[in-house]
Amino acid sequence: MENQQRVIEDVGMANLQFPIRVLSGRNDQGQDTVASITVNARILQEFEARWIDRFIQVLHRHKSVVGASALQDQALDYLHELNARSVSVEYEFPYFIEKTTPASGEKCLVRYRCAYAVRVHTLNSEPTVLFRIEVPCITTYPGSSREKPGGLFGQLSRISLEVMTRRDIYPEDLVDMVDRHALAPLYSFLTEEDQIHIIERVHAEEKNSVLVVDAIKLELARRRDIEWYAVKSANYGMLHSYSTMVGLEKSPWIPFSGYESGDI
Repeated sequence: MENQQRVIEDVGMANLQFPIRVLSGRNDQGQDTVASITVNARILQEFEARWIDRFIQVLHRHKSVVGASALQDQALDYLHELNARSVSVEYEFPYFIEKTTPASGEKCLVRYRCAYAVRVHTLNSEPTVLFRIEVPCITTYPGSSREKPGGLFGQLSRISLEVMTRRDIYPEDLVDMVDRHALAPLYSFLTEEDQIHIIERVHAEEKNSVLVVDAIKLELARRRDIEWYAVKSANYGMLHSYSTMVGLEKSPWIPFSGYESGDI
C-alpha cells in the first residue's frame, strides 16, 4: 500500500458578529456586547464544508462570560473537536466604562476598543491569551514648552496596551492605569466647568507620550500576573495631518523585571 501524503490545511471563519458577555470589573454578571469573532485551525486532513457547523457549535457551547480562562477552554475544545494541530481564536468588541468628569462630577459612558486573542498547539499545552485595549487620552504636544510663545498645549494620544496573562484581567484596571499616568483622560461628555479644568491642566503640566508610556511600562513590570506586555502610543498633533508613534514591549527573555515583592 502506498503511503498517502498528509495534507496540512488552514480552515476557519472570519468576522462573525456574535453577542457575548465579557468579563467586567464592575459587574459580576459581565457586560453584554457584540464581538467580531475569527477562528482559524490548522488540520491534517481534507476540509469538509460541514465543519463550519462545528465552529458554530463550539461557539454556542461557550456562551458564558468571556475572559482569559473561558477562552483557554474554548480553544482546547476547538482543538479536540477538529483534531487540529493548532487553533487561534480572536474576539474584537466594544467595551463601555462609566466615568465621572473631573470638575462637575457628571457621569458619562466612554467606549473602548478591546480584543482577546488565544492560541494553542496541542491538547497537552496551555493556551496563551493576549488581551488588548485602546485607551484615548491627552498628552503634551512635544513641540510645546512653557518657555516658548503659546506655552504648553496638548494632543490626542491613543494608548494601546497588550498583555499576556493566564489570569483574568479587567478592562477597567488597564483604563485606570492609563488615566492616572496621562496628562488628562478623555470623556464622552464635559460641562463648561470640566472643559476649563482640563484646559488649565493642559497648560500647567507637561507629560508627553514618551513619559506616559514609560510610566505605564514601569507599573506593568511590577505585576507578577502579567507575563508579557506591549505599550504603544499613537499621537495626533494638531499641527500636522499624520500621527506619530512611540512604544515598547517586555523582552520574552526576561521572566520578570526584578522588583522585590515588597515593592509591589
